[in-house]
Amino acid sequence: MNQANTSAHSSTHTPDLTANASNPEAGTADAHAAFIRLSEVANELIIGQQRLMERLLIALLSNGHLLVEGAPGLAKTTAIKVIADRIEGDFHRIQFTPDLLPADLTGTEIYRPQEGSFEFQQGPIFHNLILADEVNRAPAKVQSALLEAMGEHQVTVGRVTYRLPRLFLVMATQNPIEQEGTYPLPEAQLDRFLMHVSIGYPGAEAELKILNLARQQARDELGHHVQAPVIVTQQQVFSAQAGVLDMYLAPALQEYIVQLVLATREPGRWDPALASMVSYGASPRASIGLDRCARARAWLANRDYVSPDDVHAVVHDVLRHRVLLSYEAEADGMTVDQLTDRLLDKVPVP
Repeated sequence: MNQANTSAHSSTHTPDLTANASNPEAGTADAHAAFIRLSEVANELIIGQQRLMERLLIALLSNGHLLVEGAPGLAKTTAIKVIADRIEGDFHRIQFTPDLLPADLTGTEIYRPQEGSFEFQQGPIFHNLILADEVNRAPAKVQSALLEAMGEHQVTVGRVTYRLPRLFLVMATQNPIEQEGTYPLPEAQLDRFLMHVSIGYPGAEAELKILNLARQQARDELGHHVQAPVIVTQQQVFSAQAGVLDMYLAPALQEYIVQLVLATREPGRWDPALASMVSYGASPRASIGLDRCARARAWLANRDYVSPDDVHAVVHDVLRHRVLLSYEAEADGMTVDQLTDRLLDKVPVP
């Protein structure tokens, strides 16, 4: 691994498996309480980005990955660091640069002359929680290596395939301001992300709280640094993921999810004015993503069923990177979010 091209902040927590394996309902209840506590702590430390923190937890509960786009200084890096420090496992930050190589990410085989053999040295991708900072600054080969690991949950080096950890979450960030020296992710590769979250600046009241919190954190750093306590164990994460899959989603709402995705492929069926606005609609991954994310949001809200509001809350993040607008739509200044809003008005809610 090329140390010049990666920036690591790693932390390992001692396992504290508190979930009751013999009682799945008790284990799920413990996991829910732990996630609610994690959400409360995260929102105390990251002010003005409640939506981002919720999407991070939804991605974790859905066993998916997150692409976050926003201007510098909006706490994208800090957000995942706060979550990672309080979840049992390893965290690693990778700074993507134009000279990064795939081996800097996945690892490489090192020759041991004493044994006369090669030994595989794992790269940073083998950690539990990964921050891929400014992912659009790396060339296509590096992006492909990352997205292959995300999609297949494994890394192949030479003739050997290595499995990644069971708990594996990637949060990739990209800066929308600077385009020089960047390699935009192709639409087909963007589809591997569960959600594409776009964040903006906090309000005046939130920014005032940020000022006071930053001053307090600076004082704390001058004193004795205390390791953040583990709030969620890996076993609780797996119990929560199982609980999310068991959430009740009515057949009519499943049909509604499918119709929303189909509407992105044939928008003219619902609104003739939209017939020429889409080049490519969302893939079946969008249907799966909407289902998983809606279930995760309902689980976080401590409900035992999924409502249309849960679908509407996540639909923009799930579709934003999966729909390719036509040249005509882009010329008219339309965005995927605007298209989604118009389709939500047309497709009847069950």
